[in-house]
Amino acid sequence: MRPITLSAVHQETTGITAQPTSPFPHFSVLLSATPRSARLARLLTDAQLRDWGYDSDAARHVVAELAANAVTHGRVPGRDFRLAFSMVDHTLRIEVTDTRSDRLPRRQQTAPDAESGRGLLLVDSLADRWGVSEDRFPRKTVWAELRLAAPEPGN
Repeated sequence: MRPITLSAVHQETTGITAQPTSPFPHFSVLLSATPRSARLARLLTDAQLRDWGYDSDAARHVVAELAANAVTHGRVPGRDFRLAFSMVDHTLRIEVTDTRSDRLPRRQQTAPDAESGRGLLLVDSLADRWGVSEDRFPRKTVWAELRLAAPEPGN
């Protein structure tokens, strides 16, 4: 399988902004609220973090869960969700914004044999902190912060 690159994705997707040379690198993309885009969010995160010299399974898992939640629980037909993240002093802030502010995420108890319902528990265990910011109606942003190891010199 060929690794995904941001230039290849940029050819297929509009609305991507990435500024790695600024003092605080950031990335933002608008994605359709589909399962395919939730997968693409994880792949874009992986590609961008590698471009910045970072590698983080935890970040990929958090983005996968937050994007899946935006697509599953925050979906409004015809409206996209935004994936954005930035790096400040080796702390990655991930933000996923959707258009269902009437459905705020919350951790819940799940039955041991349940097939779903553990996404926010995973986010809670992987992130240093996370939360929800209500935006201008009808948007909400679920965010998470992860402290990452500094990139190796030369990366």
